[in-house]
Amino acid sequence: MRLIIMAFAGVIFGFFLGVSFPTVSLTKMHLPSSLFPSIDLTYIEDKYSGLSTQALFNALNTIKANKVDSMSSSGYTETKFYHETIFSLGLSSSSRRLDNHCESPLLLALYSTLCASTSDGVSLLFIHYVIGERAENPLGLDSPFQIWIPTNPRGAERLPPGIVAPESDLFLRRLWGLPSEDLTIKPKYLVTFTVGYNQKNNIDAAVKKFSENFTILLFHYDGLTSEWDEFEWSKRAIHVSVQKQAKWWYAKRFLHPDIVAPYEYIFMWDEDLGVENFNAEEYIKLVKKHGLEISQPGLDANSAGLTWAMTRKRNDTEVHKDTEERPGWCNDPHLPPCAAFVEIMATVFSRDAWRCVWHMIQNDLVHGWGLDFSLRKCVEPPHEKIGVVDAQWIVHQSVPSLGNQGEAEGGRAPWEGVRQRCRKEWTMFQDRMNTAEKAYYASLGITDPYNLTAD
Repeated sequence: MRLIIMAFAGVIFGFFLGVSFPTVSLTKMHLPSSLFPSIDLTYIEDKYSGLSTQALFNALNTIKANKVDSMSSSGYTETKFYHETIFSLGLSSSSRRLDNHCESPLLLALYSTLCASTSDGVSLLFIHYVIGERAENPLGLDSPFQIWIPTNPRGAERLPPGIVAPESDLFLRRLWGLPSEDLTIKPKYLVTFTVGYNQKNNIDAAVKKFSENFTILLFHYDGLTSEWDEFEWSKRAIHVSVQKQAKWWYAKRFLHPDIVAPYEYIFMWDEDLGVENFNAEEYIKLVKKHGLEISQPGLDANSAGLTWAMTRKRNDTEVHKDTEERPGWCNDPHLPPCAAFVEIMATVFSRDAWRCVWHMIQNDLVHGWGLDFSLRKCVEPPHEKIGVVDAQWIVHQSVPSLGNQGEAEGGRAPWEGVRQRCRKEWTMFQDRMNTAEKAYYASLGITDPYNLTAD
């Protein structure tokens, strides 16, 4: 009788144990590492489909931890474990999943974890292949061994990261010898001039103020390039010739931030600047000393067409970052034209500031009018990062060479049409900036961003 009772109790105990087994946390189980390689992960997923994805994932994490601990001495890593697991799940169940257009919850959990824990492109290509649907395959991968690196630049996702060269430069190279021996000196800065041949003497004097640390780039708006070979420096300069175009047209098309990335500072200068009292290397020392991201040399009092007090040279300081303008011109002393302001005839940009400014230049607004009042949007705080260097100054001669490249219409001189276009562009740029800012703030539900009050 006692034997019957014990047997009956054992059956009851076993029944309840079996019923309750799926709810037992698999993360509490400690299995020998020798068992791990033989575990069929797809079987586990199918067998315990009633368990939540989190429970399965917790169990998998326990297996991972034990296996990595036991095999770490042989170089086994978490990433390798994920590779094996994803590949096992993919090969064992890919037919079922792909035909039925369903996805494995465990694979999706692995996908999230691996994306968060590693930038290993091999990991991502396995995942994308395994969970992708045959009907769509948005990545276009034909096998788990095709490369797809989403962190590569757009369009280069199929390349191994080690071969991707996302940036370039303007360094001149030889056609022979070893590439590593091409450059006897690697220029740190870039200076560009938009020029016509009539101003050759002005440009010759200006170029001689820039050392071998500068790459020299001339944009020719009159189509004359070989004529400049009378100057020795012209042979090491870069010449870009497109007739009847303005400085900012060239800048948008030939000075992409990824092209000029090697240069710490980019000088974008007009052709009508007197440089007798200017030294480029000393200028850069002052820019670095005072933390200027956007700057210009001070304009001598003898300069033609002095418009703004901010850009006039001062005699009592190395650099100034603000000024007092005429009454009513500055509602805020930290905003243009009293601060955070330079003009566009002799602007100098840091690499980071130029990356922002380049994106602000409009393709069809070639004269750049209006940019000067918006440069402040590219640095923070602008009233500290934008300034005028007084200790290195220039004279603005205001020669209307580019203006003469216009067309005479309606009895007006060519320069008059060019000046009218400049004014129109200023208005158009302001309208576009205002519209873009309003649209941005409206998307955030903000109607008046300048009258926000703190809670």
